[in-house]
Amino acid sequence: MSEDHTHVQEFFGARADGWDLKFPEDGPAFATAVAEFGLRPGDRVLDAGCGTGRALGALRAAVGPAGTVLGVDLTPQMLAAAQRAGGAAEGFLMLADVARLPLRDEALDAVFAAGLIAHLPDPAANLRELSRVVRPGGRLALFHPIGRAALAARHSRELTPQDMRAEHNLGPLLSASGWEMTSYADEDHRFLVLAARRP
Repeated sequence: MSEDHTHVQEFFGARADGWDLKFPEDGPAFATAVAEFGLRPGDRVLDAGCGTGRALGALRAAVGPAGTVLGVDLTPQMLAAAQRAGGAAEGFLMLADVARLPLRDEALDAVFAAGLIAHLPDPAANLRELSRVVRPGGRLALFHPIGRAALAARHSRELTPQDMRAEHNLGPLLSASGWEMTSYADEDHRFLVLAARRP
């Protein structure tokens, strides 16, 4: 396991128990983002970096009983929190690295990734791995419940032109990773980028 993985596990592992209490207002934002994602009944969707499972209920409602919801996270404590919150009733929970998913090629219709991209050690390669497991024409949502400026202010830092999530950086990154960005929203109350998997 790389140092990046160790750091991510240590950071989120220590915060898993109180994570949802720290950000209680985020729930509606997750539901709205899933609604805008355009999932259909019967779809197979991955919640990549599912954390405490805040999106799992909305994802299950979107794909219905015939659909498949898979929640994957690198941090055991986050998955345990998701389990305690009832996440296993909404989908399958799996301890796995999104950089090496134990899924066959084109197994999924969509990937929902909340707060994930900033924690990827190799964003281009990791986004390619997500495209590998999605069928051509399938969808990707990169989401955060607050926008880039609000998040930077929360962490007492300034936005720079080099920010990977800026539209002028993220579009080419997605394109080089097998995706085509179809919409970009960066507002105080949300960050939501949608992309389609190229053939």
